[in-house]
Parts: sequence; structure tokens; C-alpha cells
Amino acid sequence: MRAQVRRRLWRSREDSGNALIEFTWLAVLLMVPVGYLVVSVFQVQRAAFGVTQATREAGRAYVAAGGDNPEDAALAAARLALQDQGLQLDPDDLTISCSEDPCLTAGAIVSIRIDTRVGLPFVPHIFGTVPASIAVHGRHDEVVDCFRSGVAAPVDAGVCP
Repeated sequence: MRAQVRRRLWRSREDSGNALIEFTWLAVLLMVPVGYLVVSVFQVQRAAFGVTQATREAGRAYVAAGGDNPEDAALAAARLALQDQGLQLDPDDLTISCSEDPCLTAGAIVSIRIDTRVGLPFVPHIFGTVPASIAVHGRHDEVVDCFRSGVAAPVDAGVCP
């Protein structure tokens, strides 16, 4: 009887430390995907914040720009806002549309839209393309000030006093 008890005690001592190893492997197997998910969500959130900020700043720069080319001012403002978030802006991603012609007519609405894609982290670029990405869109409407100097007269008398 004592021999059986000794064998059982000896076998239980052989398993010492296995729980720590099993817990470590289980933690690694669960924490790596959760960590990747958190990093991916933060990457997309950063891009969404940057695009929202870029559309707002591009709209403001467009309606406040003096001179012949407000598109360049809007593009520069959008690029700067996205660079603050570590992103790059392709000029084809920026779309500017106006409710009136000419665009800077007093009371006109200028719409700025940015459509871009954010690559998922740690996914390799194959043949120069982003294999896994998420689309991020931003839109902002800015009204041309009625009392700004150098702006064409309002089209509709009800828009501006």
C-alpha cells in the first residue's frame, strides 16, 4: 500500500511546472491575435481621424484662399493634416465640388471629399499593391463667406443679407 502511495506521489511530482508552460502557451496563442486586432483598429482609427481633419482643413483653406488657384491651397492643407497622422495623400484621393459657378461665389457651398485606403499592419506589399486594406472616407462642406473681399456677388439674395 505504501509503495502505491509513493508511486502516485512521485508521478504527481513529475508534472510540476507543466501548468506554467501550458498557461504561457495559451496566453501567447490568445494575446497575439488580440494584440494584432488592437493595432489594426488603432491604425484605422488614426486614418479616419486624419481624413476627417484633412477634409475640414482643405475646405477652410479653399474658401479662405486668395489668388487664382484655391485647389493648391486645399491640397496643401489636406496633405499637412494627413502628415500629422503619418499618412500620405495622393492628389487623386481629393475631390472638390461646388454648388455654384464660379466656386467662390458668396454663399456657395464647397464640398471636399477624401477617399483613401489604409493597409493593415504587418501585411506585406506584394507587387506594389496593398493586399489587405480598409477604405476610409471623409467629407466636409464649407460655405463661402458672404462678406469676404474678392468674392463674387451672391447668386440668391436670400443666402446672404
